[in-house]
Amino acid sequence: MEKKITVQDIADALGLSRNTVSKALNNTGVLAEETRQKILEKAAEMGYRRVIYLSQPSPSENTEIKELALITQNMPYGSHFGTYALNTFQEKISRNNYRLSMFPVRETEISSLRLPMGFNKEKTAGIICLEMFDIEYIEMLNSLNIPLLFIDTAADADMTRINADFLLMENHMSVFNLTDTLIQNGLCSLAFAGDPKHCRSFSERYQGFMHALSENALSPCTAQFTGRTVFDNPDTLREAIRRTLQLPDVFVCANDFVAIDLIGALKKEGISVPGDVRITGFDNSTESRIVDPHLTTVDIPSSQIGYIAADMLLSRINEPDTPYRITHVRTTLKFRDSTGKLTLY
Repeated sequence: MEKKITVQDIADALGLSRNTVSKALNNTGVLAEETRQKILEKAAEMGYRRVIYLSQPSPSENTEIKELALITQNMPYGSHFGTYALNTFQEKISRNNYRLSMFPVRETEISSLRLPMGFNKEKTAGIICLEMFDIEYIEMLNSLNIPLLFIDTAADADMTRINADFLLMENHMSVFNLTDTLIQNGLCSLAFAGDPKHCRSFSERYQGFMHALSENALSPCTAQFTGRTVFDNPDTLREAIRRTLQLPDVFVCANDFVAIDLIGALKKEGISVPGDVRITGFDNSTESRIVDPHLTTVDIPSSQIGYIAADMLLSRINEPDTPYRITHVRTTLKFRDSTGKLTLY
C-alpha cells in the first residue's frame, strides 16, 4: 500500500517545523511567500493530498464519499478572493457527500503537461481549477473527459472550444462604469496598471477601461505600466514612475494588490494619493480597506462565488449533457478616498 504523506513528512524533508508547514498548507498565519511556495512545491512533489471535511455525513448513513480535485498553479491564501470562495465551495460540496483534494502543480508539471503527483483520474468525479492560466495545461485537462469547472481562466482561452464550465466575476462593465465616472468628473488623463495577459479577468478589465476611453474619445496617456515586468519588484516600479514625465490623473489598476504596490511606490517618490494621482483597484480585498488612503475598488462576492461554483460543478456531474456555461457574477463599485471627492452619476 502506498504510504500516506503527512505534514510531518514534509516538515522533515524541508527541515522546517510542523507548524510552519501547516501554515502554508492551510493558508493561515504569516509566512514569507518564498517559504510558502517551497512548502507547496515539496508537498506536490511528495504526493501530499490535502483533504478537508467541513461537514461529514453521519456514518450511520453509510453514504459513499466522492472525490473532487482542485488543481491550481498558485494556491490562494490570505485575502485572495479564492480563499473565501474555496471555503464556501467546500461547505457546499461536503453537504452533498463530496470531499476536495488540493493539487498545486509545479512548473515542471506544467511544462511537461503532467498531472500533479497523487492525482487519481479514476477516482475523481470532477475538477475545479483556480489560478490555472496555462493554455496548454488547460487543454490537457480538457482531454481527461472529467467534469471541469474554471474559476477565471487564461486570457487567451477560447471558452467556446473547451468542454468545461467557466465562472468569472463581471469585469468589463464594472471597470467601464468606474472609468467613465472618473472621466465625467473631469479626469481625462488615465492609464491602466497591470498585465492584461495575466488572466481572463485582467484582460476583461483592460477591455472595459479601453471601452470607456473610446466612448469618450480618449486614449490612455501612457502604456508604461500596462504589462507584467514593471511590477516585478519595487525598484523597477519606482524607476518607471521616475521615467514618466507626466503622470496620469488616474491609474486604473488590474486588482487591489497592483494598486497597493503602486500607492507605496508613488509615496516613496513623494507623490500624493489622491492629491497628485488617483488610484483604483479591483477585488475589495481586506488590504483595500486598510491601506492609506482607503482604496476605491470593485467588490467581488467571493463567498457567494464558492456556492455558485459548487452548484455548477455538481450539476455538471449529475447532468453531463447540460450545455456548457460561461457565467459572470455581478460586482459592485466601492468609491473611497483614493479617488478623492467625486460626483457619482
